[in-house]
Amino acid sequence: MSSSKSEDYDMESSPLVYVVDDDISVRESVADLLATVGLEVRLFNSATEMIDVLMKNADQAAALPSCLILDIRMPGIGGLEAQERLAKLQVYIPIVFMTAHGDIAMTVKAMKSGAHNFLSKPFRDQDMLDAVRSAMVHDRARRESERGRRELRERYESLTAHERKLLSMVTGGMMNKQIAAKLNLSEITIKVHRGQLMRKMKANTLVELVKMETRLPKSDR
Repeated sequence: MSSSKSEDYDMESSPLVYVVDDDISVRESVADLLATVGLEVRLFNSATEMIDVLMKNADQAAALPSCLILDIRMPGIGGLEAQERLAKLQVYIPIVFMTAHGDIAMTVKAMKSGAHNFLSKPFRDQDMLDAVRSAMVHDRARRESERGRRELRERYESLTAHERKLLSMVTGGMMNKQIAAKLNLSEITIKVHRGQLMRKMKANTLVELVKMETRLPKSDR
């Protein structure tokens, strides 16, 4: 179900919301509400069906900003178990739980396990819209962060073994003259290699290069 896009959600193309509830009236009312702000919605009557579809369409799910609206009490797999399964499958999607049962312990467990929000039925339309908007912003930020880490990793992998060693020395505060003496090379040669290193890492300044190096996994340094 989809409609024209609202400026509130115009963050990336085709944001997608998955709604899971065994009550068809709840599913359809949530879908109708989200459609008013231009969000595309996928409806499921069980968590099992939702997980199967997410895994079969993993590439699509990974490409789109999204969130999951999940009923906490359902026949078969409940919301908390579905949350645990998604975590084990390394499916990262912000979850907005909804329930007709004011269970504080359940709420605490869901939030500690990474739930983005928790709404009690009946909820106000605006509360749901705010929760979904917040989840979408969170998902976009996560995706941008992951994209940045992936690009940084690709730049690092493009370096030769010599350039990686040079990176460690440069970001460790060593001057060109010190590096030249350490590697038994001329200072001019070090300057050339350092310039190549900066270009490959797409760093404009030493400060940028140091920040990039600190973001690399320790196993890579």
